[in-house]
Amino acid sequence: MDKLIIRGGNRLSGTIPISGAKNAALTLIPCALLTEEAVTLRNLPRLADIDGFQHLMTQFGVSHTIPGKRPEEFGRNVTLEAMRITSSVAPYDLVRKMRASILVLGPLLARTGEATVSLPGGCAIGNRPIDLHLKALEAFGAQIELAQGYVKAVAPDGGLPGGEFDFPVVSVGATENALMTAVLCNGTSKLINAAREPEIVDLCNLLTAMGAEIEGIGSSELTIHGVKKLHGATYRVMPDRIEAGSYACAAAITGGEVFLEGADADDMASTIHALRNIGVEIETDKKGVRVAANQPLKAHNLTTAPFPGLATDMQAQLMSLLCKAEGTSVLKETIFENRFMHVPELIRMGADIETTGRTAIVRGPVELTGAEVMATDLRASMSLVIAGLAAKGETTVRRLYHLDRGYERLEEKLQLVGADIERVGDD
Repeated sequence: MDKLIIRGGNRLSGTIPISGAKNAALTLIPCALLTEEAVTLRNLPRLADIDGFQHLMTQFGVSHTIPGKRPEEFGRNVTLEAMRITSSVAPYDLVRKMRASILVLGPLLARTGEATVSLPGGCAIGNRPIDLHLKALEAFGAQIELAQGYVKAVAPDGGLPGGEFDFPVVSVGATENALMTAVLCNGTSKLINAAREPEIVDLCNLLTAMGAEIEGIGSSELTIHGVKKLHGATYRVMPDRIEAGSYACAAAITGGEVFLEGADADDMASTIHALRNIGVEIETDKKGVRVAANQPLKAHNLTTAPFPGLATDMQAQLMSLLCKAEGTSVLKETIFENRFMHVPELIRMGADIETTGRTAIVRGPVELTGAEVMATDLRASMSLVIAGLAAKGETTVRRLYHLDRGYERLEEKLQLVGADIERVGDD
């Protein structure tokens, strides 16, 4: 198993190209199940999760073609075609490693009238039940049965009539599944208190390009007028706001200056706001976001929240940055209950962090020192890389399969801006 070796202390400087968004791509791929025609996704990141999802799609008879592209380039274009659905079953072996696999439930149900999907896996960052996914589909007329670790959904004869669902709490995944189901319902459906994340907007934009009729895009209330059939489309995946925010933290913790090429400042407004409050200089334009840390960092209190609040996926990276800030910072995690598992690893590197429940107190600045650390989930992995870039000495990060799920060729991008980082095989 590979590991990353990071020799800290180098100031990052230069340009980092931002890849297509993982969280958007994993929602756009299953849209191919909704039509017989080809769906081409441009700027699809090369990630383990994307490869895994494409493998799952072949289970249903979906073909995919990848035109030739130079291996040194980031991203790729993929054409998916589901002319005929050959299976409506998503087995455990293909689903267990990736929570996003549950997003095939709605499209399969809408297209074929039935779907059987294994309960999903993913990062161990807390309890993430799928009850809201199922309740939304039931509101649209589906019959749901849970048995032996599988969800079986069946539409009535004649198809799903559609309906109204009011989310008791905001859920990104459940909103996505409900959207992809509603577009092929017989009637009009309404989603109330729907998630508003940019990835939801990206999904709505692709569905609209395929012929769906959706009102209220970008708001918490979506009205979907079902259509009989969707057609193919070519669509570019939005830039990854979490990747961009992660590299912004990496630049800032080294006192560096980096241009995040292709980053969308509007999508990452809450992260930019937090960085500015910490003392990081941010400039934005249509081509990307420039990050510079030319002054001492200062403590800042942060609370994660659904969009437009601070993304939970940025909490760990900002925590690493705050280890080098002057003063005491308080971070509150409101989305997932187990998202401080990176804290013991940061403490091994010299961080002064105290946790109580969903609150972390970070005291700084401290001198971080290199250590052997182990990633516990995707974003925790990146927080350790960020800390390693500023640490004195050598840091070894293990369990890279977490990083490979969400960051396209991370070490290559960091090398572009002067980081001393390399991937090596484990002994």
